[in-house]
Amino acid sequence: MHVEEWLQTIPALWVYVLVGAVVGLESLGIPLPGEIVLVSSALLSAKGVVSPLIVGVCASTGAIVGDSIGYLIGRKGGRPLFDRLGRRFPKHFGPHHIARAERLFQRWGVWAVFFGRFVALLRILAGPLAGALHMSYWRFLVANVSGGIVWAGGTTAAVYYLGMVAERWLKGFSWVGLVIAVLFGVGGTIWLKRRAAKAFAEEETPETVSAR
Repeated sequence: MHVEEWLQTIPALWVYVLVGAVVGLESLGIPLPGEIVLVSSALLSAKGVVSPLIVGVCASTGAIVGDSIGYLIGRKGGRPLFDRLGRRFPKHFGPHHIARAERLFQRWGVWAVFFGRFVALLRILAGPLAGALHMSYWRFLVANVSGGIVWAGGTTAAVYYLGMVAERWLKGFSWVGLVIAVLFGVGGTIWLKRRAAKAFAEEETPETVSAR
């Protein structure tokens, strides 16, 4: 069952709770599909099932609180915490992932927290890693709050309005045009993923590659 279809089977109140909880736990450092749940909930808001405002507020709150808790955990646990997580969850917290995230933090500083909200890897690691690297809490808090609101609120608003427009547009749309649109969307997604993978690989340093 698709996430959106599953969310439609539960009361609106629990959709809000689920959005905040999943986004918060992901921000805390637990690998969960926070963005998928957020987008699916925003699509439901376009259909009038839930309120887009409450979805955005719950997601923003979850993101900010989760990242803050992750920061405190990272501050207390330090690098040994990532070593333990790397042994248990090598797919998400392996040495290669941590090293790459650290390079981004060293290069961009507090902006890595803000923009990290939009990148799957950093969305999980930003809070704990900022704490482990002893980033100033107040600088982290500003980037965390602003990034959480822009990401969660912006995603909810964009998906909501696109869903509203798409629903009206598709009412008079032919099946041929719909198929073309779907193929175009899939092709565009594949192209973007390949571009992201290329940029991801270019970010690696020769030292990291040779250390594998």
